[in-house]
Amino acid sequence: MPSSAGHRTAAVNRRGFLKTSLGASAGVLAAPAFVTWLGAADAKAATGFAAFVDDYKSNVVANQTPETNAVVRILGGMAKVWKTGDAWDTGLVLDREVLRANMRYCARVTQARTEAQAKEAFLYDRQHQSYAMIAGLGPLADLYKAGAKAVTSITGAPDGTPPGKISDTLPADAPAGSALGAGSYDSELGRVAKLVDTVRGPFASGNPAKFAFQYPRPWRMNEDSEVVDTGKKDAFGYPVYDSDVVVAPQLLRQRSENAEEDGGFPSGHTNAFHLAALAFAYAVPERFQELVTRAFELSHTRIMAGMHSTVDVVGGRIMATALTAAALADPANAELKAAARTQALAYFTRRTGTTADTLYAYAHPGAGDAYADREANARAVGPKLTYVLPRRGRKDPLTVPKGAEVLLETRLPYLTAAQRREVLRTTGLPSGYVLLDGFEQWGRLNLFAAADGYGAFDTDVTVTLDAAAGGFHAADSWRNDIEGDGALTKRGTGTLTLTGHNRYHGGTVVEAGTLVAGSPNALGQGDVRVTGGTLRADQVLRVRGSYVQEGGATLELLLRKHHGPALTVSRRALLGEGSVLSLRLDTERPPVAGTTVPVLSAPSLRGRFDRVELDSTTLRAVPVHTADGLSVRLVRR
Repeated sequence: MPSSAGHRTAAVNRRGFLKTSLGASAGVLAAPAFVTWLGAADAKAATGFAAFVDDYKSNVVANQTPETNAVVRILGGMAKVWKTGDAWDTGLVLDREVLRANMRYCARVTQARTEAQAKEAFLYDRQHQSYAMIAGLGPLADLYKAGAKAVTSITGAPDGTPPGKISDTLPADAPAGSALGAGSYDSELGRVAKLVDTVRGPFASGNPAKFAFQYPRPWRMNEDSEVVDTGKKDAFGYPVYDSDVVVAPQLLRQRSENAEEDGGFPSGHTNAFHLAALAFAYAVPERFQELVTRAFELSHTRIMAGMHSTVDVVGGRIMATALTAAALADPANAELKAAARTQALAYFTRRTGTTADTLYAYAHPGAGDAYADREANARAVGPKLTYVLPRRGRKDPLTVPKGAEVLLETRLPYLTAAQRREVLRTTGLPSGYVLLDGFEQWGRLNLFAAADGYGAFDTDVTVTLDAAAGGFHAADSWRNDIEGDGALTKRGTGTLTLTGHNRYHGGTVVEAGTLVAGSPNALGQGDVRVTGGTLRADQVLRVRGSYVQEGGATLELLLRKHHGPALTVSRRALLGEGSVLSLRLDTERPPVAGTTVPVLSAPSLRGRFDRVELDSTTLRAVPVHTADGLSVRLVRR
């Protein structure tokens, strides 16, 4: 986003020093130190510097070096591909592969842009970014707007080029007390609105980094990131540059006239979208993944508009991730963030007639929700995590930045802070992407994947869910494909569902509550032991090791017509005295009376189920135990 008029002036003299002027004060910042430090900016290069979450308030326009500004520090990977020049238009390409791919991508996207996409790009360029994010709440969006008194004056885009610049303003017919953006503090959702604004507070601007890096907007550059003024002016008096990137017609009048103060990296709109998304996601974690998806999609419109390049957008996301974590981890905001979550939960359950346990289902109706398809969301987000950045072979482990775990505090509330850090680590992106490998590696965090729980059990994991606490404490699903040598132990009265194609080797223990196997390979490669509670399979299930069920524990399986065993055990199965088997008939293909249905298959079966239950009012199941398994004969009651 361009800086406000008169906010600062900037120039770089021929000696390579960045000179800044802030009102009557002025300072000189040494560019050689800037370039040298950033040229080696990776996780090992910044020893001795404060953690970002402890130093985020250094992000002010007076600070434009990595030594003085925490945001410039974490974006240091950019200095490996681009060297700031003596003036805004004389920077040098350090990594031709990356920046040429960057510009080619922008040209390709903008040249193929449809009129509908151009209008969409205009809408999200001009509309308040916090307001634009509200749509990520899906079926809760209209309720939020009403409760927060959030409004906008921009609901569409003009045909062609508008006669003048258009800004989002408070509509004349807005209800009393309404506010742009996240809403009014004097509303039923005032604490949520204030949390969003606090996360987007005075230390969250992208301008200091823009001034530091001075990487121009894509429509000012050619394929080689060179600024070439053709000497011509367009119809509005702007210089015409030798670039293949096409600005959306509706946005031609929105371009800044001051190129020196209008850098592209990092994208300010992208920063704002992700800041708002993660603040909303903290208050309304029932829509966490959907809000993250929307932030990625809105950020992509900056490229579609021709206003930003891929590296700009990646940079904006990196800084927003770190800034949100810093604001949420700041003790000064502890009361506010807790109040925002409490207020949002109370408001939405009251307005929807749900409870903490059922709000999630209400917030995911399927039909009518633009973000209903989790797999489609994953396909939308995945390529945008890295865009054109090549991966160059490094295999450095990810050390999760200090404080980052707070981003998952309400989405995975039943985990400890250390466990949430492990979720972030095991779902993070691999090393080797130049912009993502900067100081503290904030760019490697993949919050979309982290919302789906662990990516690996590298050590043994014990999770406790409490049904009485409601919400995610009572029930949650881990959808990632979990690897690793560790084991999973399920405790507590709540329900945990595993749906991935899991390959962890340490085994699975169910001590209490319910563990749901939502895929055939949900329980990984190891042994399974059910000492209490219930192990439930929603489809056929395979146990790659041994299966042991102790007395008082329950195994719940699904019976389907003309299908193999509901449970296949690769090694031995052992059933303790008092074991219970609960059977459910598949609603689409239920077996019928008079048939014998295989239930459990194992090379060796010892013991018997003391009780076999069937969820039918017309049929009962007669168990048939053998040395290598169990079948049931269905007879009429």
